Amino acid sequence: MFARYQTRIRARADGLLLSLEGRLDRIMQGWLLVAGLACAARIAFSPRIEPIGLEAVLPYILLILAPFASIVLALRWFADGDRQPQPAFRLALLGRWRNLDRSEAQRHSLYGASGIMVSLLVGILLNIPVRALEYLAAMPAITGPVPAWLSVLHTMMTLDVVLMSSLYAIAFVAALRHAPLFPRLLVAIWALDLTMQLATAELVAGTPGLPPAVADALHGLLNGNAKKVLISVAIWLPYLLLSKRVNLTYRHRVPR
Repeated sequence: MFARYQTRIRARADGLLLSLEGRLDRIMQGWLLVAGLACAARIAFSPRIEPIGLEAVLPYILLILAPFASIVLALRWFADGDRQPQPAFRLALLGRWRNLDRSEAQRHSLYGASGIMVSLLVGILLNIPVRALEYLAAMPAITGPVPAWLSVLHTMMTLDVVLMSSLYAIAFVAALRHAPLFPRLLVAIWALDLTMQLATAELVAGTPGLPPAVADALHGLLNGNAKKVLISVAIWLPYLLLSKRVNLTYRHRVPR
């Protein structure tokens, strides 16, 4: 019974992985359409002091195009991801492992981004629209002169959503293409994500004139973002370190 259930789960994971690989172009096109419509609606319904100009529209253009461009570039960078060399030194030192050459690892039954790895891939990819929705809900289009605190807040929030969505898009492709860099790349992105939340809180809180209501809302948003990253780290870091599939696919090694 358990073996049958496990086989069914594995088949579903394999099917979802094939869908991600085979429909990536459609996913990217869908992102451009849906994100473009959402940003257009946000701009249209934002309060206006002056007519909408390029400076008000540019953050939303970056929000739409940055993840798309990052995936396009990453598909080129990691086109031969499974043939890229292993890092010169290991950061994942837990466990006892036996190194394999690339061809031997690729012939192994556990090789590939299937199984539980599919859940991680989907989570990384979903992080992009979730962050975009949070940004659109929090940040209106800015026109005309604004208080210093709003300018700093808008700049930091825009930088956060553009930079982090781009990096998560690159990590997704690196995982999909079995690039050896993927595990340490994802850990570095988590660290940068937490740093961005702290930096945003420090810079905005230090700006004179910040209304208490905005400070409370910002604290809740950034605290929530940091908690989501920490939860991801708590769930997925042990998996990245100890999973047989991850070690075989990205580090070319198996347990001794």
